[in-house]
Amino acid sequence: MSEVKFETVEQKASYGIGLQMGQQLAGSGLEGLNVDAIAAGIATALVGDMPAIEVDEINNALQELHTRGEAARQELAKVAAADGEAFLTDNALRSEVTVLESGLQYEILTEGTGEIPTSDKQVRVHYHGELTDGTVFDSSVSRGQPAEFPVTGVIQGWVQALQMMPVGSKWKLYIPQDLAYGERGAGAAIPPFAALVFEVELLAIL
Repeated sequence: MSEVKFETVEQKASYGIGLQMGQQLAGSGLEGLNVDAIAAGIATALVGDMPAIEVDEINNALQELHTRGEAARQELAKVAAADGEAFLTDNALRSEVTVLESGLQYEILTEGTGEIPTSDKQVRVHYHGELTDGTVFDSSVSRGQPAEFPVTGVIQGWVQALQMMPVGSKWKLYIPQDLAYGERGAGAAIPPFAALVFEVELLAIL
């Protein structure tokens, strides 16, 4: 990498194209990709050479990687679902935690005295989100920038909690997977069927 120059427009554009391709591949879920082999494939296509291996062999290899990736995702989903259920079951036994009929759990850290937002409002909040193992996946607090959004424009666990929180409140939410991102998950940070933990501070109704 140290020998590659990024001085001319062509070099910079070429690097940008490679960067975009790499980002797409990184988010594809395909495990074990070989950088040298990827570069060789790009070079073959750019100069118009014949592929070094048959197209059927390439397609079979891609299918195998997709199959492996799907199996790995399903296994992670099973683990996440079981871990989330166990966490919420134990957490519900804590005296400071309130459990709603929907399954949402919350703990009041600071009780506000302001207005409570309705479903047609926008709000400004600070939040800190973790998986049940403590892994942080998102935090407006860390960024130092509050978030603004419609009350109904977020996951259901938030929608329910926000319509119970007076402005000035800070609650800790324990959200079951069906009130979070469910079987979809959210990118690489939140696996399918993951229960989530948020500290949410309601700063204002907009």
